Amino acid sequence: MDKRTIVLISVLFALIVLGMFTFAYLSQTERNTAVVPVSPRDVENDGYSDITRIDAKHFYVDGVHTFVGELVMPTPCDLLDVTAVVRESYPEQVQLDFVVINNSDSCAQVLTTQRFMVSAAASDSATVRATFMGRPVELNLIPALAGETPEDFEIFIKG
Repeated sequence: MDKRTIVLISVLFALIVLGMFTFAYLSQTERNTAVVPVSPRDVENDGYSDITRIDAKHFYVDGVHTFVGELVMPTPCDLLDVTAVVRESYPEQVQLDFVVINNSDSCAQVLTTQRFMVSAAASDSATVRATFMGRPVELNLIPALAGETPEDFEIFIKG
């Protein structure tokens, strides 16, 4: 064999071995930095996974939508915070974002009702959606009867 052929085969062999080590290193670093997906069990154990629907009485007076309702929280330490965001489109979109605030380390596990009232200025044809703790939930809007006001809120929902 020619000296050039031996050098060429040796260089090719060295490049193949170097490529294999580089591939193994890159695969190992990719496995170490891979994002671990959240398992469904973690989401179910947050204490709020059973909240998939929110019932609210809907008032529309002078261009202002007012939503009033109540949710059953697992502990009395859970405080419900609701914000309304109006997105400019046609028709306008109103997004109700429900978030639970709980700063206590330990709290009695007693079901407690938390009421909410939130308003948003939008047209009467606006569409309304809701999220609870960042996940979409069904929003059941009950139209207010004539003469009812948000301050006189009482909701009676059958099963």
